[in-house]
Formats: sequence, structure tokens, C-alpha cells
Amino acid sequence: MTSLTGRSFLKELDFTPDEWRSLLDLAAQLKQERRDGVEQQRLLGRTIALIFEKSSSRTRSAFEVAAAHQGAHTTYFDPTGSHIRGKESIVDTALLFGRMFDAIEYRGFGQDTVEQLAEHSGVPVWNGLTDEWHPTQTLADQLTIREWVDKPLDEVTIAYLGDARNNVGNSVLAAGALMGMDVRMVAPTQLHNTDEVVAQARAVAEQTGARITLTDDVAAGVAGADVIYTDVWVSMGEPKEVWTERINLLTPYQVNAAVMDATGNPDVIAMHCLPAYHDRNTTVGEEVYQLTGMEALEITDEVFQAQREVIFDQAENRMHTIKAVMVATLARN
Repeated sequence: MTSLTGRSFLKELDFTPDEWRSLLDLAAQLKQERRDGVEQQRLLGRTIALIFEKSSSRTRSAFEVAAAHQGAHTTYFDPTGSHIRGKESIVDTALLFGRMFDAIEYRGFGQDTVEQLAEHSGVPVWNGLTDEWHPTQTLADQLTIREWVDKPLDEVTIAYLGDARNNVGNSVLAAGALMGMDVRMVAPTQLHNTDEVVAQARAVAEQTGARITLTDDVAAGVAGADVIYTDVWVSMGEPKEVWTERINLLTPYQVNAAVMDATGNPDVIAMHCLPAYHDRNTTVGEEVYQLTGMEALEITDEVFQAQREVIFDQAENRMHTIKAVMVATLARN
């Protein structure tokens, strides 16, 4: 295990390929220990602050359960549960929490917030999601790929379909570059990753042998893929006119049976970081149907149900990989 003691976990590109791979290996080890009933509590007596400026199902559950498994105590701060940003600056919050907690998790808005917490708190800080990056998600994604695709990661082809410029799109590209994967970002040109993110990923790819492709051609982008990945097209809170424009733009990039067939790979898997708008059984799903007449958005219910085991393994793996991050950066030697 590469030593990461005391390190923060802010984005993929902060790590070397060996460091990233060691986290995947540790996650697999901890997952097996849990299943075998031999897990050791490496974080006994540790205290962890969980700052959530955005709501969550998987991230909160994963951090709280992983910490409990390892003997640590968590304190959860919802958007109104602390003075951060409102009555107290990010720097002052970092200075305070760094004196009371052994580590801090942050899920919220700009990457600059989590970076400031890490700079000023003096304790490990973990990124549970920002507008720019979602590194705990891609760590779980790659553990899932290792479990489901019978190839080393550097031989795997992953095609991401949809809005590639969001946090998940950026993280899929960066993590894929770290592991030497064939990464295809398949999206309308105006929704490709930024030039800065692409340049950073290509610089890593020069060292790892990763292949990076940005294309708006679905057929070419998915050909031969082992993994098809998608994420939501719109964020709640965006105005309805944005929904309509985005949906019209991205409908050709929906993950459906035709896209899965177009890979030419009978063993291809589909992945989604959830929540997914694959049916009308949610408030949002019904709103989308009333607005557009579409029964599903980024992934059809047919594909979602066929790939349910993969997708929920992916969700479970958030816990195992987050546990690995916590143990690697916080456990006492």
C-alpha cells in the first residue's frame, strides 16, 4: 500500500497512477474483509465532520456506514447545520473544524471550497462532490469495472455519453487517464469537457498510455466499448427552459438498447452514478414526462433493469472505496 497518511482526497489528478491503484486495491481488500467477517477497525476513536451543502443518498450513507464499520464517529452538518459561508468564512470553518475533528468531508459547490478546507484545516479533507470533480464516484466506478470486466483497466474501453463537462464527466476522463484506459467522451461539441480538463488528462495519458477521444458521433464513440456510462442531463434547480434545451440536445445520446447493440460487444455493461431518470416513478421523472413526453431521459428503463446488478454494485462500491480513502489517509500507522 502506497502511504497516503495525512493526505487529502480532492480530485483524481492529485494522485499518481500507483497511488490511485493502491486505493482500488485497498478497497477490494476491505470489501473482502467485510464479507468474510474479519474486518479490523482501523479508525477507532477518530472523529469526522461531514459537511453537506448539497443533499445526498449514496455519499452520506457511504461515509457514515464506512466510518461506523471502522470504529470512527461522524457528525453530519446539513446545509443549515453549520455557519459555513453564511456567518463564518470557509477559512474560519476550516480552522475550527481542524481543531475538533480528525478529518472533514465536504459535498457542495465550487472546488475552491474543498481546496480551502484542505489548505487551512490541517487534517485530511475528502471531496464528496463539487461542481468540478467527483473523485469518490470514479474510484467506485473503477472498482466495479474491475469486478465486472474481465480485463485489466488499461485494456478497458469506456464510453461516457451525455453532458461531459459536468463533475462526473471530468472525473471519468481524469480517472480513466490515470489507469491507462481507452476513454471516449461522447457528447455534443458544446458539452465536451473544457480545454483545461482535457489538457490535464492528456498530460497524464502521455505517461500511462491512455487513449482519449472526444467525439459527437455516438456510433463511433461506442464501437467496441466494454463500458457505457451516463449521468443525469439536467440538475434540479435549473430553469425549465434549460431542461427543454438540454434534453433536445442530448436525446441522441440516450443509453438505450440500440446504443448497447452498437458497441458490438455482447458483454458490454452500462453504468450510472445515480439517481437515474429511467422511468416516471419519481416526482422528477413525472415532471420530465409532463414537460417532454419522454418516459426516460439519459438511460431507458429497459437498459437500466437489464444492468441493475452492475449499477447497484457500483452504488455499493461507494462505501468500500470511501472506506479505503478514509483508512489510507487517516488510519494510525
